Amino acid sequence: MPEKGAMSWPTSSKPSPPLLQWRLGFVTSLVLVGMVLIWSMDATTMRNLVEATKTQQGYLTTKVSAFANNIAQNHQNKEVSTAHIVVNQTRKDPNLTQLKIQMDSQDPVNDTQNVSLSDQNSSGVYVVPASLDWVSAKIEPNVTKNLLAKWLAPGGEACRDAKTVEIAIPGLDGKDLIELSAGEIYEFGFQALDESKQPRCLGGDYFETDLSGESWKSRPVVKDFGNGSYSVLLQVHPDFKGSYNLTIILLFRHFEGLKFSPSRFAYDREIRRIPIRFYKGLAQLPELQVCKESDFGRDVWSGRWTRHGRNDECEISHDGRYKCLSPSFPCQSPWCNGSLGALESNGWVYSTHCSFRLFSADSAWKCLNNRWLFFWGDSNHVDSIRNILNFILDMPEVQSVPRRFDMHFTNPRDPSQKVRITSLFNGHWNETQNYQGLNSLKDEGFRKLIKKYFSEDKVPDTIIMNSGLHDGIYWSNIRAFSAGASYATSFWVEIMESIRQRGLVMPKVFYRTTIATGGYARTMAFNPNKMEAFNWILVEKLKQAGIISGVIDNFDMTFPWHFDNRCNDGVHYGRAPAKAKWRDGLIGHYYFVDLMLDHILLNVLCATR
Repeated sequence: MPEKGAMSWPTSSKPSPPLLQWRLGFVTSLVLVGMVLIWSMDATTMRNLVEATKTQQGYLTTKVSAFANNIAQNHQNKEVSTAHIVVNQTRKDPNLTQLKIQMDSQDPVNDTQNVSLSDQNSSGVYVVPASLDWVSAKIEPNVTKNLLAKWLAPGGEACRDAKTVEIAIPGLDGKDLIELSAGEIYEFGFQALDESKQPRCLGGDYFETDLSGESWKSRPVVKDFGNGSYSVLLQVHPDFKGSYNLTIILLFRHFEGLKFSPSRFAYDREIRRIPIRFYKGLAQLPELQVCKESDFGRDVWSGRWTRHGRNDECEISHDGRYKCLSPSFPCQSPWCNGSLGALESNGWVYSTHCSFRLFSADSAWKCLNNRWLFFWGDSNHVDSIRNILNFILDMPEVQSVPRRFDMHFTNPRDPSQKVRITSLFNGHWNETQNYQGLNSLKDEGFRKLIKKYFSEDKVPDTIIMNSGLHDGIYWSNIRAFSAGASYATSFWVEIMESIRQRGLVMPKVFYRTTIATGGYARTMAFNPNKMEAFNWILVEKLKQAGIISGVIDNFDMTFPWHFDNRCNDGVHYGRAPAKAKWRDGLIGHYYFVDLMLDHILLNVLCATR
């Protein structure tokens, strides 16, 4: 009986005919000649052959063994193994192209883009199915619980106690220029290293990332796998091919940005600036659509700023404004809809998984007519309300608004159109003070003040709320903030329940995430590391309670501009224009980031009408 799995062929005692023997000898000779020709090819010939035929290649997978040789080590219950580059060099269907590096780990955290590999063939090549779409991110399930567990993870081993000072990116390091096809999503794994160049086996490092070209700025998504390995995702639309820099800054190590006084723990060092050229291949992304109400259901955005016009001779006006393009300068579809010149951004505009309308005064008043808007948040809300009135609703006479007010505004061109805006500053229960944040709800008088506006026969139709920078100063750690967020959530649940019991129309509630503080403020108590974590915690609790209708991700919007103070004073992106010395020593500042947010707020309000 043959061995299991072997194939048994019938035998014959008759000798092979001469013609068959001649054919066999001829075929053998051809094979030998072919092998000699292949062996005689030099490296240049082989490279040219690959380049000439790469458009007909399938999906290829190659192991990067150098990474394993240098830094991969086994640790108890954790293993850093080799990265895998998954390449599709071009298939007949251009929408199915992808290059990824995957970090193999036993317990990846928030790994939402695992690739399924088919069986490995005899040559070690994998065939990988893939689909092309916009890069995206989301809050991991049970983020509060998991964040606390990772923050409190014990040490006891050298790889857990050591601090990160460097990283290794096997897919990018050691190359003068990286060339990638635009449109595809690239996921490059990297490993945190200590001062001895040994791999760390705990996560929690906070990396600031920036992908910038002449007409593109975005924050590449970073995944933390919890064991010292990370990955970064890159994507550029084919319309924006060209030269870019990928910058990676290690701002804080192992959750140190979440400490009560984090400034003394800040690392804040640029550890990579990698030039990348994106070329236009055959890949095509789904065209962006103007945002609908359902588009605001995403917890986290992964947007980008793109530039569609430019005036290099533009100078600041006497009133501090940058009117670089004509007010009628149009948006370019599909990146926005309306007048790009009105944004006063010298051609920049923000989009995410959808694009936004930029409103004229007439369309904005039509949307807001007879509405009642209720704002509950920090002083960035105060700036936004003033800018909506000044820049969009064409009311330049409103030079400022107080932290706490309830006012009716009338369209100066059409007295029949009115909007009611109520704003309550939540940085402190006393509007003249600061640094209480959500703890301001502990004051009975402040709670009664809020409830008053929801005890009338008519209640606000839309609520815009945020936690704010003051929480970063007040709460001593994430456990304390989590308790404060739970209390705030229960307070708003009580308000919503009282509205429901009275049979009134329930307000739409949108959470506006706290900004990414800029420049000098990046290492302070309200640093981006802490504010992003606080955003996740509060969004999770509000969603679990069924309170919020959607999210406006102001953190993602502001992040590409937070590395210096050109667009912010550290804690505000919407300060009124002024031809005066700014925080960075220059005259004037850019205010268009908050103006973009104001138009997004109108997109939310008009989509829900």
